[in-house]
Amino acid sequence: MKSGATINTSGLVRLAISPKWNVESATTTDSSQFPIHEMILQLLVVSAFALSDGLALPTRDAERRMHPVYTTTAAGGSGDRRSRSKRAMPQICFNPQKPEEEYAEYWRTLAQQTLDQQLESKMRLNTKLAKNIMLFMGDGMSIPTITAGRVYLGGEEKQFAFEQFPYVGLSKTYCANMQVADSACTATAYLGGVKANYGTVGVTAAVQMKDCQAQANQAHHVASIAAWAQRQGMATGLITTTSVTHASPAGVYAHTANRNWESDADVVADNADPTICPDIASQLIFGHVGQNLNVILGGGRQNFLPKSAKDASGAPGSRLDGRNLIEEWQRQHTNSAHFVQTRRGLLELSNQTTRVLGLFAPYHMPYHLDSNPEELPTLEEMVQAAMGILERQSAGRGFFLFVEGGRIDHGHHDTLALRAIDETAEFDKSVRWARTHSSVEDTLIVVTSDHSHTMSLAGYSSRKNDIFGINDGQLAADDLPYATLSYANGPGYNTNYLYKEDGVIKRKNLRSINMKNKDFMFPTAVPLESETHGGDDVAVFASGPFAQLFSGVYEQNFIPHGMAYASCLSDKRSMCLDGGISRRPR
Repeated sequence: MKSGATINTSGLVRLAISPKWNVESATTTDSSQFPIHEMILQLLVVSAFALSDGLALPTRDAERRMHPVYTTTAAGGSGDRRSRSKRAMPQICFNPQKPEEEYAEYWRTLAQQTLDQQLESKMRLNTKLAKNIMLFMGDGMSIPTITAGRVYLGGEEKQFAFEQFPYVGLSKTYCANMQVADSACTATAYLGGVKANYGTVGVTAAVQMKDCQAQANQAHHVASIAAWAQRQGMATGLITTTSVTHASPAGVYAHTANRNWESDADVVADNADPTICPDIASQLIFGHVGQNLNVILGGGRQNFLPKSAKDASGAPGSRLDGRNLIEEWQRQHTNSAHFVQTRRGLLELSNQTTRVLGLFAPYHMPYHLDSNPEELPTLEEMVQAAMGILERQSAGRGFFLFVEGGRIDHGHHDTLALRAIDETAEFDKSVRWARTHSSVEDTLIVVTSDHSHTMSLAGYSSRKNDIFGINDGQLAADDLPYATLSYANGPGYNTNYLYKEDGVIKRKNLRSINMKNKDFMFPTAVPLESETHGGDDVAVFASGPFAQLFSGVYEQNFIPHGMAYASCLSDKRSMCLDGGISRRPR
């Protein structure tokens, strides 16, 4: 067989080496059939490329296609290299954002400032007791969401408040039975410390989704860190921008085989018995952890009201048992426990308030971009109210607060990137307020996400290019612009991205579309009714006592165990047991 190099259509070199030539010994079994000049040619080829069993090897042309070179000065100037292909965008001057960025000293000074900050924050470990714990969870807040959010804040160099925390780690999010997680199994992990099955909350992996009998077996129940905190006499609370019966907040207090069993009507719809498998709303009102929560703020009124009743907005309840769980919650507690439905009601709570149940919407609270600020509190305002109540009710024993920015996830599912990223910015405001109004010495704050999404940020755009616009450095192969943000799958495929013209499928020209419209669905590669979650790791940011425990890469179910160690909530190992001290007695 003759040997030599061939070039395939992808621009890769493929070497066809004669089986009669031994590369290691550089000899041939039959020199008469293998001329010396052919051997030299093969040696030259092998020396020019890294050979791997005759596989395709990249060429210089392929490398140039992968990493296009863009002119960074005006067309026609001395730096005009005319290196763009005919499909490139018109010449754009991609100058540094600041004149000083052209000089090495600017970046060296910036690096030294970062070095000083790193040394200052990490040379002294905070190993004090974490009297208070706050867990902030941005539902679906993937790392690309954070990156795009920085540009939304004003530029690639910007930072969210939680990004300034000294310790950062990565959490592996898969369920016990699924490669890509949902918000139910992850809630069991980051709140209960145990990996569970997809769609289940507060139960072990012995419970499959919709298995009512397995749910009823208390041996399968997983106690959350809120339960651990209550055993130590700490005040506890939860806040969410979704329904308080949704998967993430349910992980604080519920044990269910189906995250969708939010009211008894949902249980019955699945041919299950709500007397055997109580719905999530009833567990919040009557369950041991739920009825002892000091703060419950979010949406979801319909799951607490009978179908015969209507809430303040005129929306009907969903319960089949005829019970009004809001009234039953009020009867359970003293006159210092208050039910509120509006921003004004929340902000006007007296300092004597011991408990609050705030349900501000029939189901999920509106997106921040749609909300009426006069009627509904922001996530930051809910955190402000909650911290005041919890601090007063803790009696010096500390508190645990769970805060969810839940609608980041919903924006991504509908490929509404603008809404998702705006929700991320709102979530960050609540983190900033909490950190600036608590002591780093005795309050541990952990910020994370439950799972990622399929949104990516791609292309070779200029600095501060509109993150919600088109890539300004390159056209696609069809001579049309493409969006900087796009999704691997989701509804944007059918509703915006493709259309048929004369029987040929073409992409829409994004220049003719208002991509800054909050209802614009960003392009997707695969058509799906709802965009899926992503399986990549999510970030964990920590500040306060024992924040150093949250650096590194670890399973998601480690998170509550790390918090419990810092706050002496575990009977296995804690800083109190290791240090021979005790938490303040009740």
